[in-house]
Amino acid sequence: MTYCIGLYMNDGMVMLADTRTNAGVDNISTFRKLTVWEEPGDRVMALMTAGNLAVSQAVVNLLHEGIEFCDLSKSKECSTETLLTVPSMFQAAQLVGAAVREVYKTDGKALQAQSANFDVSMILGGQIKGRRMRLFQIYSAGNFIEATEDTPFFQIGENKYGKPILDRAFTYQTDLATAVKLSFVSMDSTLRSNMSVGMPLDMMVYKKDSIAVETRRRIEPDDQYFSSISQVWGSHLREAQASLPNPPWLNGKVS
Repeated sequence: MTYCIGLYMNDGMVMLADTRTNAGVDNISTFRKLTVWEEPGDRVMALMTAGNLAVSQAVVNLLHEGIEFCDLSKSKECSTETLLTVPSMFQAAQLVGAAVREVYKTDGKALQAQSANFDVSMILGGQIKGRRMRLFQIYSAGNFIEATEDTPFFQIGENKYGKPILDRAFTYQTDLATAVKLSFVSMDSTLRSNMSVGMPLDMMVYKKDSIAVETRRRIEPDDQYFSSISQVWGSHLREAQASLPNPPWLNGKVS
């Protein structure tokens, strides 16, 4: 399993993914789940994946090599497209969905024959010059939804442990630096509670309208900043717990 976070805000985007893949407690590996396509000054796109590793790698490879894509707005005109050639982020999301469906055509029946699920989910974010920044979540059927000011983040994989902090603290108006800190706290909470999520982590920070990656970083287990965020957050949680008032209905029976 894995855990990926895509944060969408007025200032830009933060995308963070772990790298652990496991097929049982004795078969644990590290694979990159965050792929970035960048042509500075023209476009930046990032894709995070969760689910069946073979399926997600097949989708990413198709997006690199190109697949036939039909633009329904141009009388079903078809051409071979990649994420570096599509003219809009909406069509980029459509292309990822088409790639997912293409892999299903190839591998879906074989997976079913082995009683394996066609399980994949993805987060795609980015911006093309002259167009607005957008963030999408793509499902295993190839359909997708888009982040908005009201719903400004997506999670895929083991999302339940890291969701509460984002629900409470993250909004569309959050600045990039705070978003990075919140993504680390969300990931740290998941790392502590689920062994199927593990370091190292891959992060991309994008500043809106820059059309270039602001920061791209791999966070290793000994990363000092990530460790400090984990320690400070844990300390503040303990302090907050200690400051909570006792239940008045216990009447002093429990100290």
